Amino acid sequence: MELIVKEFNVLTITELYDILALRSEVFVVEQDCVYQDLDYKDQKAWHVMGYMQNKLVAYTRVFAPGDYFENASIGRVIVVSSHRSKKLGHSIMQASISALLERYNVKQIDISAQSYLERFYQTHGFESTGEEYLEDGIPHKKMIKIINTP
Repeated sequence: MELIVKEFNVLTITELYDILALRSEVFVVEQDCVYQDLDYKDQKAWHVMGYMQNKLVAYTRVFAPGDYFENASIGRVIVVSSHRSKKLGHSIMQASISALLERYNVKQIDISAQSYLERFYQTHGFESTGEEYLEDGIPHKKMIKIINTP
């Protein structure tokens, strides 16, 4: 998988279209969740894109501390359904964590994780905090990763 990390203002029109199409395919159609995906937060985010054979198959957006949550954060984590068995979620998460560390030297990363993916995020060092809650009608948990640097 080819990984590309870009700020919003340098995305090509095709990359932006790929991102929005993938987010709609997974979050709106596949998960049957009607919500406002275009939330004016994309402009503050770095976009982590995973391409295979010129097709966007994995994606996240990452935020500096204070741009979304108090701490750095990762959101809109997606792998297209046809590629989920290839462990691309792990690659896109590692690339997202690295993008935050390289750009912001963060000490903590916060996520709002769909509850059924809790174990997946735990493999990347995230721990649940607090009770489960509904976000756009889907059960979520707040999870944090503390960065231990020498």
